[in-house]
Amino acid sequence: REVREAVEDPLENPEQFEAVGVEPPSGVLLHGPPGTGKTMLAKAVANESDATFIKMAGSELVRKFIGEGSRLVRDLFELAAEREPAVIFIDEIDAVAAKRTDSKTSGDAEVQRTMMQLLSEMDGFDERGEIRIMAATNRFDMLDEAILRPGRFDRLIEVPEPDVEGRARILEIHTQDMNVADGTDVSEVAADLEGYSGADIASLATEAGMFAIRDGRTEVTQADFEAAREKLQDADQTDEQVINYQY
Repeated sequence: REVREAVEDPLENPEQFEAVGVEPPSGVLLHGPPGTGKTMLAKAVANESDATFIKMAGSELVRKFIGEGSRLVRDLFELAAEREPAVIFIDEIDAVAAKRTDSKTSGDAEVQRTMMQLLSEMDGFDERGEIRIMAATNRFDMLDEAILRPGRFDRLIEVPEPDVEGRARILEIHTQDMNVADGTDVSEVAADLEGYSGADIASLATEAGMFAIRDGRTEVTQADFEAAREKLQDADQTDEQVINYQY
């Protein structure tokens, strides 16, 4: 709902904002753990609205030569102005908007110059028109305070890991095209997935299907989902083990 209010509504019903006498939110920042659907929310906005959707990864704005990153940011906003109404989506924005440091290396200085250009474009000394800005990050703690102030990103929307109902709905979506055996309770499986992100649940559904294929079956059973969960948990535990090398 918050994403709709900040991005879709100003593009589709600008007269409503004029009637109330408020400026629509200028930017939306989606933040939360990896795999919770931040980029997918942006894709949903692209599908729902008729606006031109321009996607850019933060890392693409980090360039080797001085001034290239800044020029790319300018080009990005100029393109949006030519094609308005438009939505600019910058994924992994922490690559270009991390907290400023006193580092004197040319690489860090160039990233900071690019961020200055981004701040300037977002501030918009000139009227920006029908251009909405969305960005996503899973490292909210790394972002510079200047980019988080109202007027740049007015809406900071957390996209957390799903709750029980959310997990059940996500699992339903990922299993709707699967040949699930009668009597399999998807909501019961979802109840045991505390701490799983949307991406983890998608992976679990695929893994359950793989167990059925391995056994030469065409139906996926409750036992397959349990086996898939155990396999993913084992993989997580392996990832968490830290190996200390002796030098």
